[in-house]
Amino acid sequence: MGPIRFVPLYQERVWGGRRLGEELGRALPGGSPIGESWEVVDRAGAQSVVRDGPLAGRTLHDLWVTERRGVFGSLAPEGERFPILVKLLDAAEKLSLQVHPPAEVAGRFGGEPKTEMWYVLGAAPDSELYVGLRRGVTRERFAGAIAAGTVAECFHRIPTRAGDCMFLPSGRVHAIGAGHLIAEIQQNSDTTFRVYDWDRKGLDGRPRALHVAESMECIDFSDVEPGLQRPDGEVLVRCPFFGVTLSALGAARTWDGGGERFYLFMAVGGAVEAGGREMAAGEFFLWPAGGGPLRIRPMAAGGRVLVTTW
Repeated sequence: MGPIRFVPLYQERVWGGRRLGEELGRALPGGSPIGESWEVVDRAGAQSVVRDGPLAGRTLHDLWVTERRGVFGSLAPEGERFPILVKLLDAAEKLSLQVHPPAEVAGRFGGEPKTEMWYVLGAAPDSELYVGLRRGVTRERFAGAIAAGTVAECFHRIPTRAGDCMFLPSGRVHAIGAGHLIAEIQQNSDTTFRVYDWDRKGLDGRPRALHVAESMECIDFSDVEPGLQRPDGEVLVRCPFFGVTLSALGAARTWDGGGERFYLFMAVGGAVEAGGREMAAGEFFLWPAGGGPLRIRPMAAGGRVLVTTW
């Protein structure tokens, strides 16, 4: 069994663009703005399908149910679905100011908790992220700013460049600013509560729904002026839901799950050769826990891999 590659699921978004095609060589559908590519997903309404090889045509959910230990390893948790969702985001315009619910609140609103992280693949000059609250912003001030249409002034802003990483635990208010190309690793959830959407209209020509009451219950008002992640060696993020590292490939390196864990790789900064296949920059592929050692070789100087596992 070689590396497992999935067919991307492209999502139209009012804030999206066409960079996934222009910069990563993706064959995007139509001419509409594509904001998200769901690279690895196991949801009732969205399924990753294996693109090629001996498992071609099988869904991620099928592998999770029938071959959990062999593909995902002995450390794989219980649960109905693969618990990680991986996306590429093209934010040609800024996203809504939003929050994802913590576990203790999500069920009250019929949603799912979501902790996530962003790895910045590309950032336009003067690009920024809106993350957390500015110092001095209280619940009362925030609520008043929503009513006045000035809530963006309550958000902490962080200038960005390619290679930056941001961790977003549930409850942290945030938005991606315009000009970003981002890899997002998150809990398997699709619950977002919008605080403000810049008074714009959706693709259907109507204003997008806001969720102010829900947001006020979910926001962590003690989360003041957080910073970008500081890597600990190669480790970018380690949390209860996933671990993510960024590994430089000055030469070939080998990974072996030892039957305990899978590895989900993304080629960054150039193509790599893995398991006898060339993987383009920006491409994700999964190496199963039972697959034995996998040797990855850079095909150009500066090659790196973003690696996600348990």
